Amino acid sequence: MRVAESGALRRRLGLGDAVVVGLGAMIGAGIFTAPGFAAQAAGAGVLIALAVAAVIAYCNAMSSARLAARYPASGGTYVYGRERLGPFWGYLAGWAFVTGKTASCVAMAMTVGMYLWPNHAHVVAVVTVMALTAVNYAGVRLSAWLARSIVAAVLVVLAAVVAVGLTGDQRPIADLGAAGQLSVVGVLQGAGLLFFAFAGYARITTLGEEVRDPARTIRRAVPIALGVTLAVYAAVISVALLVLGSQGLAAATAPLSAVVTAAGAGWLEPVVRIGAGVAAAGSLLALLLGVSRTVLAMSRDGHFPRALAVVDPRGRGPRRAELVVGVVVAVVAAGVDLRTAIGFSSFGVLLYYTIANVSAWTLDDRPRSRIVPALGVVGCLTVAVFLPATSVIAGAVVLLAGVVIYAARRSGGRS
Repeated sequence: MRVAESGALRRRLGLGDAVVVGLGAMIGAGIFTAPGFAAQAAGAGVLIALAVAAVIAYCNAMSSARLAARYPASGGTYVYGRERLGPFWGYLAGWAFVTGKTASCVAMAMTVGMYLWPNHAHVVAVVTVMALTAVNYAGVRLSAWLARSIVAAVLVVLAAVVAVGLTGDQRPIADLGAAGQLSVVGVLQGAGLLFFAFAGYARITTLGEEVRDPARTIRRAVPIALGVTLAVYAAVISVALLVLGSQGLAAATAPLSAVVTAAGAGWLEPVVRIGAGVAAAGSLLALLLGVSRTVLAMSRDGHFPRALAVVDPRGRGPRRAELVVGVVVAVVAAGVDLRTAIGFSSFGVLLYYTIANVSAWTLDDRPRSRIVPALGVVGCLTVAVFLPATSVIAGAVVLLAGVVIYAARRSGGRS
């Protein structure tokens, strides 16, 4: 018993700490890019799309929290699906996570490029991926204080954007977007694209071994962190609509830079660009780390080449997996546009959380306990289907490829 306790993590985090972790995972680079693409789809209904995305995120996070309490091992839905639904569903969740989050890495890298050097965004994206892969390979990790500093800096930048938007030049209210532009399909597609901006909310659910009274703390921290994030995003997008109008927001490649410029605060525009670059780079570093660890876990189980399961003996992590993930992200970032990357990422992650919600459904047969996972399943699948066609087709092809690989491996194992 004492050995087990000595190997356990200390329960040192309270409610405030858990909320900060959640904010750090959610308030990042997504808000600098996703609103523009969401406005292209939803038009004047972009705020409705944001609310839909937030509801789906809440359902997913709460289902994940229940599962994390039951299965405290690392691996997320890869573990939950395997334990609750069977090995295939666990594998499919892991495959959807790796492919979806790889696309998230590409989107973060492209965000760096779009804000720091728009005319050469792909070059900047590739260089950024290579540099941060080297940082991970060297064993350097994003410390907690640095992560919190980045979040604080991003919040300051967002607050400045809101302030200048409210006090600067604004478009007439009538020009914010006509109600006739609203459509259910557009709002659902916009919700899928904005879902990308909430990526990371389930980070709170992985703290079960580190928080005091996890069952109570995690259940309280999730809605608080989501609520704060939703309020921040709603304020930023509302100001963007006020300054640019729905059409202007849809046309902007760097939406928040466009807001401060149009509001007559051009002096703030370089600060916004740097803030977006820093936020995206911080998110990318964490994403590369997370994807490589999932690849490591799936390689250990034989789903990927076992050579990728090798861990550096000097304690620097799965260096082979880190290199492979970095190379794949760099290659894709060299040719894929940002909107496609965001859509593909949302598709993969929505399927991942669909499996999480189905797994949570099996935990309890009481109707009341099944409301949230049921809403999560319906929301995830509905929004995933209405993402841009190119993202849905590409996502379906990659998902099918994963199924074929699984079937081939199983067939080879029997022969």
